[in-house]
Amino acid sequence: MDRLGNLVGAYSLAIADRVAPDVPGRRLAGSSTAAALVTLLARPGRSVGWLAEVLGLTSSGTTRLLDRLIAVGLVRHGQSNDIRYRSLHLTDVGRRHAEQALRHRESEIQRSLVGLTQAERQTLEGLLAKLVEGLAGDQASGCRVCRLCDRKACLGPPGRCPLDQRVDHGAPTRA
Repeated sequence: MDRLGNLVGAYSLAIADRVAPDVPGRRLAGSSTAAALVTLLARPGRSVGWLAEVLGLTSSGTTRLLDRLIAVGLVRHGQSNDIRYRSLHLTDVGRRHAEQALRHRESEIQRSLVGLTQAERQTLEGLLAKLVEGLAGDQASGCRVCRLCDRKACLGPPGRCPLDQRVDHGAPTRA
C-alpha cells in the first residue's frame, strides 16, 4: 500500500469512529441505530426490507433493531392494508435524535477539517465528490453510502450530489 492509501484509510477510520456514536440519552449504541434514524428522517415510509438493505443488516437483525427503536419510542409503524408492507416512520422524539446525530456528525467532521484553507477545502471537496461517485453502482449501494449523510448538504442543482443518479430521492417503494 502506498502512503496515500494508508492515510485515506486512517482518516476514514478515525472519522467513522467519531461520527457514529450511540444516540444521545438512549442505551442504543452503534452506528446502525444512528444510520436507521438518519435514513428514516430522509426517507420516511420505507419498508423493513428496504431499511435492511440500506443498513446492510439481515432481516432478523433489522427487526431486532427496529423492535428496540420502537420500544423506546423513536420509530413507529405506519398504517397499511397490505400486511407484507409496513412503512416505518420516526416519532417526534426519533426525529429530534436523528437531527442530533446529524449535528454531531457535522461537528466532528468540521473539527477534522479545521486546519485546511478555503482553497484546500474546495480542492478536497472536488476530489472527494469524484471518489464518492465511484463508491456505488446502484440505488441500494448508493443509499448505503449515504445512510448517515445530511441530505440537505447535497441538495441543489443536478450534479451536486455525487450519487444523484444512484440514490433514490423519490417516493417510498415496496422493496
